[in-house]
Amino acid sequence: MVELPVTLARDQVELLPGDLARTHRVVPLRAVGCRLELLTSDPENSQLAEDIAFALGREVRLLPCEPAELERLLQLHYGKGPDRPGNATDPVGGEKINALGDGPSVNDLTAMAGQPPVIQLVNQVLAKAIADQASDIHFEPFEHEFKIRYRVDGALYEMTSPARELALPVTSRLKVLANLDIAERRAPQNGRIRATLDGRSVDLRVSTLPTQFGESVVLRVLDQSALELELSTLGLPGDVLADLRQIIHRPSGILLVTGPTGSGKTTTMYSALRAISSAEVKLLTIEDPVEYEIEGIMQVPINPGAGLTFATALRSFLRQDPDVIMVGEIRDLETASIAVQASLTGHLVLSTLHTNDAPAAVTRLIDMGVEPFLLASTVGAVLAQRLVRRICPDCRSACEPPMNVIRQLELRPADWLERPYFRGRGCDRCGQTGYRGRMGIFEWLGMTATLRELVTENVPAHVLREHARNFGLRTLREEGLRAVAAGVTTLEEIAKYT
Repeated sequence: MVELPVTLARDQVELLPGDLARTHRVVPLRAVGCRLELLTSDPENSQLAEDIAFALGREVRLLPCEPAELERLLQLHYGKGPDRPGNATDPVGGEKINALGDGPSVNDLTAMAGQPPVIQLVNQVLAKAIADQASDIHFEPFEHEFKIRYRVDGALYEMTSPARELALPVTSRLKVLANLDIAERRAPQNGRIRATLDGRSVDLRVSTLPTQFGESVVLRVLDQSALELELSTLGLPGDVLADLRQIIHRPSGILLVTGPTGSGKTTTMYSALRAISSAEVKLLTIEDPVEYEIEGIMQVPINPGAGLTFATALRSFLRQDPDVIMVGEIRDLETASIAVQASLTGHLVLSTLHTNDAPAAVTRLIDMGVEPFLLASTVGAVLAQRLVRRICPDCRSACEPPMNVIRQLELRPADWLERPYFRGRGCDRCGQTGYRGRMGIFEWLGMTATLRELVTENVPAHVLREHARNFGLRTLREEGLRAVAAGVTTLEEIAKYT
C-alpha cells in the first residue's frame, strides 16, 4: 500500500475535478511530470484509468488504497455535492479549466454560463464581430490561452484574448444559447442561435469540436439584413449577367454554380431564385442547412438522422409539382442522377459543386457516374466563382507591382510595369489591412452545340476548356487580372484565389 497523507494539500485537490473524483471514486495523490497518480480501491481497473485519462487529457496511474480511507479522503476534500474546490477570487465560480475533462456537472456549467461577466463577454464579442461584418467567429482553447478570432473578407483577425479560465464558461454560454447539450464534451455538436443586435436579426450557425484542451466553437454569421439577393449586385460582367438571366428563365435544364467553400455560391443561387420567384412559379430547395429564409420559397433542411438526404428529398420534390428545384450540393451519383431526371422531366434545377473551374464541373459529374449524353442534353451552363478582397478606397495609392507575384502568375513584367498599379496602404477604416469588402470574379461556361458534342465524347476538362475559350470563356484568372488592371484588387489576391 502507498503511504497515505492524513489530508491533501490544495494543489493536490485541484489536480482533479470534484465530480470526476466522486463519480470514479478516486483521489489525486501527486503529479509526476505529465502523469497523474490517483488513489483507488480498484487499481487493476484498466477501463477506469482509460476513462480518467481521456477526461483529463493526460496519463494516469492508479495506486491502491483501502476503501475506508479512500472514502474518508473523498468526503473530507470533495464532499457529496456537485461543487469542487475553488478560489473565491477566480473569475467565474472558482472553476479552473482542465483539458477535455468530464469537468463540472451540468448544474455547474449552467451556473457558469449564466454569470454576468460571461454573458457580457459573449455579447461584446458577437456585437464587435457583427459590427465588423465578420462571416465567422472562432473560440479556440489552447493549453495556456483562450483565443477569439473572426473572419472578415476571408481573412482571420485575432481579438484581445480573455483569461484562459473563461474558455469553459464561454463555451457553455454559447451551447446554452444554441440549445446544445452542455454536458456533452466528447462529440461534435451543431446548433443555431437567433439573436437581435442593434435591431438587426442575426442567425448564428454553431459548430463545436472537441480538441486536446477543450471545445473549439465556430459561429457562422448569417446576417439577413446585410444580405443583398439581387443578381445585379453580384458584380457579374454584363454579358455573363445577361446569359445567366436567360438560363434561369428556361423551363428546364441544369445550372451549376461551382467553387470552394466561402466563394459566394449560396448567395448567387439565392439571388437567382429571387429573380425568378413569383406567384406563378413553385420553388423548392433542399439545403444543408437552410442558411437564409426567403419569402415565397419552400426550403427544406436535410436531416440524415431521419433519413432525409438530398436524394430522398429530391424524389419527394418531384411529387410536389415544382417548377424550379435548388439542390444545395450534388455530392453523389444518386443525387446527380435524380437531378438529371428532374431536368429531363421539365424542371429547372440549380445546384452547386466543389470544383476549381467551370469545365471541371462537367467532368466531375461524369466521374461520379452520370452518363455523358445525359449531361450534354441537360446542363445549360456552369458558373465558377471566387471572392477576392477589394482595395480600401480610403487608403488606395499607386505603387510598384510585386515582381515575385508577377512571376508566380507567369505574367510579362513589361505589361505591368507600364501601367498604374494600386494597393491599400492601410488605415483605420480597413483595420490597417489595405482591403475593405470583397468582389466576385466569375467564369461562365455556356453550353453550345459544339461543347455538347465534346461532353458526349467525354473529353478531358482541359480539352473542354480550350474549346470553350474559342466560344468566349474567360477564365477566373483572366477576370481577376482585369479587376487588377482596373485598380479594384491586387495581384496577391488573384494569386491566392485563382
